[in-house]
Amino acid sequence: MGNPVGADPEAVRRTAARAWIWGYPMVENYRTIYPQAIDDADPRYVGGFGVFRHYPQPFTPDNTDVVTPNNDTPYSWAWLDLRAEPWVLEKPATDRYHVLPVHDLDTAYVGFVGSRTTGDGAGRYLVAGPGHRANPPEGFDGVLRADTNLVGILGRTFSAGPQDVPEVERVQAGYLLKPLSEHLGTPRPVAAEPVWPVWRGEEVLGTLEFFSLLDFLLGFFPALPADAELRGRLTELGVGSGDFEPAALPAEVRAALLAGIADAREELVAAAGGAATGTALFGTREQLGTRYLDRACGALTGLYGLPAEEAWYGGWESAAGGREPAVLHFAAGQLPPARFFWSATAYRLPERLLVPNGIDRYSIGDRTPGLVHGEDGSLTLYLQHRPPTDPDELANWLPVPEGPYFVAVRAYGPEPALLDGSWRLPTPTPR
Repeated sequence: MGNPVGADPEAVRRTAARAWIWGYPMVENYRTIYPQAIDDADPRYVGGFGVFRHYPQPFTPDNTDVVTPNNDTPYSWAWLDLRAEPWVLEKPATDRYHVLPVHDLDTAYVGFVGSRTTGDGAGRYLVAGPGHRANPPEGFDGVLRADTNLVGILGRTFSAGPQDVPEVERVQAGYLLKPLSEHLGTPRPVAAEPVWPVWRGEEVLGTLEFFSLLDFLLGFFPALPADAELRGRLTELGVGSGDFEPAALPAEVRAALLAGIADAREELVAAAGGAATGTALFGTREQLGTRYLDRACGALTGLYGLPAEEAWYGGWESAAGGREPAVLHFAAGQLPPARFFWSATAYRLPERLLVPNGIDRYSIGDRTPGLVHGEDGSLTLYLQHRPPTDPDELANWLPVPEGPYFVAVRAYGPEPALLDGSWRLPTPTPR
């Protein structure tokens, strides 16, 4: 190939492994973009770019396309193409917890609009890509400056359950998107429509097609200084040019690329097995820096997870195969310290999906009506498959599967005691 990297298969292998880890979140992101914004024949299609598709109903056991589904905050999905112009994002006034997080193509967060960051009032914000750095016009409350020309929004809005759907719908209807030109009443600029690669399935991750797809996606991602060295090595291999063709590479280079992919996949699986919580895996570009492996672990274990300052995640797996009733006791003054709300949700293992139960309760938390607290303010939750016979215990019952299960505890707007580790999640004990 006539260059230092291409002449040394071991160097190619190392570059491929590092680039695969770096590019994995982008490819995983495209796995979601393709059915939602590009393939209009897919039932997950949200309507293309620049529109919200809202899901006001809480998750139930019938929803099996998302693992460990969040049952507290129904989603609002949207995708934006920022090449031609910025977009306007508006939200309504509401005292209900909500967040509209905007993420770049590589899943690093651009910014957050919602209860924690911008408050309960109505607001108008500009979402601008790397080619549009001018200040927003008058009448805007802020600007979110993306580093990539494709960005996603996975909004969350608090729901108290099925009876709360009309109010969730009312709030979601106030999430609005429009091109800046439409807001200003000026002619709309148009960017050429890309030839979107067809998403061919998970097997792409282990083949050279991974780098073909990454080559396409880098056309939406101007090089950043922190990534310059890696981007330069990829350029030497032809990745990032927009016309990467693996078949044109020498056989030894193709073999080295495949070996690097295998190395990276093994490294990611090993890292994910011991990965930390959202404190390390999710965040803004400033927070994540060049911790490419952490970002890849986040994409593997909880794509679009929120950073710790927005939502804290904890939990545990059942003991004794999950067949023994257990209690989770929060001592007086030791409930999860959350600014907005907290909850515990049970999932069956190994699938990490919700399980039917007689009272259609999949989560329990501080917004659950009728919880019975101890006289000292303590709270005991009852984790068991069959309903308790005592009325007070029934009020505090979190139904769990008959077999192994996982309980996820989420705290929205975590207080400092959660973030600095001084508050610890108690461990369930057998009854």
